[in-house]
Amino acid sequence: MSSTTSRSACRPRRSDQLRDHGLAQPTYGLLGYPVLQAADILIVKGDLVPVGRDQESHVELTREIARRFNELFAPIFPVPESLIPEMGLLPGIDGRDKMGKSLDNAIFLSDDAKTVEHKVKRMYTDPNRVRADVPGRVEGNPVFVYHDTFNPDKAEVDDLKARYREGRVTDVEVKSRLLAALERFLTPIRERRAEIAARPKVVDEILAAGSERARREAAATLHEVRQAMRLDYFGR
Repeated sequence: MSSTTSRSACRPRRSDQLRDHGLAQPTYGLLGYPVLQAADILIVKGDLVPVGRDQESHVELTREIARRFNELFAPIFPVPESLIPEMGLLPGIDGRDKMGKSLDNAIFLSDDAKTVEHKVKRMYTDPNRVRADVPGRVEGNPVFVYHDTFNPDKAEVDDLKARYREGRVTDVEVKSRLLAALERFLTPIRERRAEIAARPKVVDEILAAGSERARREAAATLHEVRQAMRLDYFGR
């Protein structure tokens, strides 16, 4: 497969984007917003961009802009790659395809242990499994999706899946094991959050230092771009 074909295959069609956004005609936002994202990436010469799969097409546009500029003027910009989490989107605890704050179906990194326990207990499982001795469905079951993502004990996860399919384990046990895995994951995050909360100025210091570094990087990149395009006459 050629590189052109590969790039075209992963880029969503305009008609698909219009449908997804409920638009009859293209708007500037549909075309201009990805270009603004590209500017944010290229101005600091980003080469690896962490995004969700729904943003992959925006990074592909950035790659096209970088390639085109490098071909026309000078090889200034790295051609960035997307860094997409292997886990994909986590389902909501209510069984919806996607978790979200507005849907009130998410577990947050800021949740305390009691809140996480409450949310795990009310997680959606297999609606057709009315008793613990009824074989259950693992595929697409949010509890097992979370196990696969957050439980590093793969032997335990495989055992739970096998027993769930055979009707030999309760939802209560599966959820309690998930809660333990989530707590192992969240505890160091809570501790780090508490440390930072005790030093409220540290966030401002980090943001200020990052902004200063970004300004330096952006100024250097813009200087190179102007030189390559022969637009640096104002600085002569």
